[in-house]
Amino acid sequence: MRKNFWKNKRVLITGHTGFKGAWLSIWLKMLGAKVTGIALPPSNKRNIFTITNLKKKIYKSIFLNIKNKKKLEKAVVSSKPQILFHLAAQPLVIESYKDPINTVETNILGTANLLEICKNIKSLKSILIVTTDKVYSNQNKKKFFKENDKLGGDDIYSYSKVSVEMLVKSYRKLFFRNNKNILTLRAGNVIGGGDWSKNRLIPDFIRSYEKKINFIIRNPKHVRPWQHVIDCLYGYILAVEKTYFKKIKNLETINFGPASKNNRTVKNVTDIMVKRYNFESKIKFNIKDSKFFEKRFLRLNSSLAKNLIGWSSKIDLNESVLLTLKWYEEFFKKNNMYKYTCHQIKNYISKN
Repeated sequence: MRKNFWKNKRVLITGHTGFKGAWLSIWLKMLGAKVTGIALPPSNKRNIFTITNLKKKIYKSIFLNIKNKKKLEKAVVSSKPQILFHLAAQPLVIESYKDPINTVETNILGTANLLEICKNIKSLKSILIVTTDKVYSNQNKKKFFKENDKLGGDDIYSYSKVSVEMLVKSYRKLFFRNNKNILTLRAGNVIGGGDWSKNRLIPDFIRSYEKKINFIIRNPKHVRPWQHVIDCLYGYILAVEKTYFKKIKNLETINFGPASKNNRTVKNVTDIMVKRYNFESKIKFNIKDSKFFEKRFLRLNSSLAKNLIGWSSKIDLNESVLLTLKWYEEFFKKNNMYKYTCHQIKNYISKN
């Protein structure tokens, strides 16, 4: 990772008030980038964007809905981006069951709006579109998905992201072939401090521990590619550095998943948290299968990322969970969370 590469680069991040978007904004700010964010306003007072006071840290923060093309175009054009990370999305599988129309409009129409606008942004050299590990046609077999495997899905969220992949492929072929690099990034189940989403394992655990209420473990035997947000974002950053000057040709998408030993069950992750807090002796656990259909096995093959851009997962599952829990512990102590988030990033950089 080259700090000088990012100094004074004009970077636009959609979804910067979200979990991964806020972490990425903080990291690129640390590297000297001129970060502009476009997103919906923070959803609650605990939002990582709010508690890190990120609005005053980055160059500019613009609140709008990416479904509004007119407002989005004005914001994108005014920022004159050289690099764009698109993370704004409806990111939850279960939420897509509850509100499929908003999921489709945000993920597909919102991305289409952005790509159409980007055609005419001359300063823009790199476009990174974040999708998901759930874009693959998953037959519940114990396989590691590669980038060229068949795409598909059974839920609205997964299909919306598959549609985004197809949309990007079309725009790349028709409009961005010669003058812009455009990649889709597929990451595993990302964990880390500052995620307060409902129906996610660690945020649900934290809320249960805080309120001393029953903790519901959904689908305890399901296997997921768990990885810490810092590990994931390091891959995103490297992807830009390695492709900005078109040193790597014909690269269209990259998987960012953990080492094979980090592909563990929901219960494995829960056991790590229970051990740290002796939680089980205080709170009752309810273990049940979800009424919403979710695939049992999901794994990613990240050999392409290793071979082409030199990325591989550095944080094992135990450390990933403990880093996440430590972040929440610092939050409940009412410490400066911007400084502590920076501390975790700096510690990762110094070790790797």
